[in-house]
Amino acid sequence: MPVRVTESSTPSQVSGTNSGDTSPPACTLLSVGQTFSGTQNVSSLQKEEAWRVNVRIQGCDLEHGYLCGTMEALNVPMADTPVVTFWEGEIVDTKNYTFYTGKWEASPEDDKRHWTKFPSFSPLLSQVEVDGGKSLDLSNYPYIFMRWKEQYFVNVGTDCGLTIAGFYYVCFSCSDGSISGFYYDPNSRYLYFFMVFHISVNDLI
Repeated sequence: MPVRVTESSTPSQVSGTNSGDTSPPACTLLSVGQTFSGTQNVSSLQKEEAWRVNVRIQGCDLEHGYLCGTMEALNVPMADTPVVTFWEGEIVDTKNYTFYTGKWEASPEDDKRHWTKFPSFSPLLSQVEVDGGKSLDLSNYPYIFMRWKEQYFVNVGTDCGLTIAGFYYVCFSCSDGSISGFYYDPNSRYLYFFMVFHISVNDLI
């Protein structure tokens, strides 16, 4: 069964028109060197699994809607060692990227189906249906929406039995640094990926 997304904060109202500066809010919790740890739940036809995952932000450029980092899965079945991948992300800022992916075999219907899994997306849905959210002002919105695409395996070969053909729809909370996401890959043997990360305690000291 899919895991329900839970978020602790209530989204604030957003403007229906673009007021100029649409960049996501400056967030110290989403910065280079920041680390997150959490769990990725995986559902397939055979069983459900839970993988412990660590994420490190290695690059972040809010002006151009870009960030990148590594993802380490610690207890992946069929893997003798933790699996590390390098990923690049698109920040939905309505300037560089909108809520419509436009690639990776994701249709607007796929986009809406995944974004609506996040409760914090609900206030944005009506405008996204109109223009992909291009006219939204997200500069003061308490959540940052992103897409993360794994580019390559860092420490294992492509014959490790895992795929990185898909990508993640991601929602980041600026208030507490929590991250939740859903994986999309129309060709994957897995039906469902869900991940929840929280800011590591060491990073708050």
